[in-house]
Amino acid sequence: MTTQTGLRRPAPSHLRGLVEVGAASVLWGTGGLAVQLVREHEPLSPIAVSAWRMTLAAAVLLLATLLTRRGPLLLALARSRPRQVLTVGVGTAAYQAFYFVSVTQVGVAVSTVVSLGLAPVLLTVAEAVRARRAPAPSRLAVLGAALVGLVLVSLAGTDAATGPDPVAGVLLAVASGTTYALTTVAGGSVSREADPVVLTSAMTLVGAVVLLPSLALVDGPRTTTDPQALLWLAYLGLLTMALAYVLLYSGLRVVSPSTAVTASLVEPVTAAVVAAVVLAEPLGPTAVVGIVLVLAAVAGLGRPAAAAGPLLPGAEQGAARACLPSPGW
Repeated sequence: MTTQTGLRRPAPSHLRGLVEVGAASVLWGTGGLAVQLVREHEPLSPIAVSAWRMTLAAAVLLLATLLTRRGPLLLALARSRPRQVLTVGVGTAAYQAFYFVSVTQVGVAVSTVVSLGLAPVLLTVAEAVRARRAPAPSRLAVLGAALVGLVLVSLAGTDAATGPDPVAGVLLAVASGTTYALTTVAGGSVSREADPVVLTSAMTLVGAVVLLPSLALVDGPRTTTDPQALLWLAYLGLLTMALAYVLLYSGLRVVSPSTAVTASLVEPVTAAVVAAVVLAEPLGPTAVVGIVLVLAAVAGLGRPAAAAGPLLPGAEQGAARACLPSPGW
């Protein structure tokens, strides 16, 4: 799409996809507070919370799939792309587990910077190698602003303690970021053929099968009957997992994986803002600068020339080329 001045306007579907990924990241950003509220009522370990979050999402999405008569599509996806579905499901469970354990070893700030910051760098480099040309200066500027903002938001006002095993923690954060990048690529390839609700249903079913056995290794309570804890677990499963990943896979139909993981840096920004509003944690000037940088970088992704990756084939014509119907949510 070109204006009278010859400048290319962002494709509407590209902007829509960017908004969907951004909305998913906002939901993820509220997850930390929800986990904290769960643990205030029941001292479940983060791994246990993650397992029940995935299981609740799988149950709700499977029910939605059956009620909307998408069951045959789910079976067709499992038969046609079994390895990709397993990769996405196992990968999603793995990068979350790597991150949670990393936090216990090296602290939240370092884990967040390494895991979330590594993914867009890896995918931007991979896309440049595949295209055999360096990223455009505008793309590098967007990525640089986003990473600097991430560092400022993550380190400002955060306990700088590195934890009992910083080396192991950093390695786990690297594993988390790498797995996140690879999983996003795999999810993106399948999302252009599959309904987002169906893909998320398949992913969470696989993830639940992977995570539920980990409950046997958890110290302390594995379940809860506390109504408030159950309410926040439901929030985690329905909104920060089920709805968020439906939005992510819908967005991945029309934005590249590197664009998606760069836009997902809205997650720590949301977490900082939510903590300031709900928990009255102060936002210092460093954090404010970081938030502005991240938001400016994500806004810059709306320009195809500055996006963190190429526009996907068919993006300018919208998602109508997908083989299966839209989610309808």
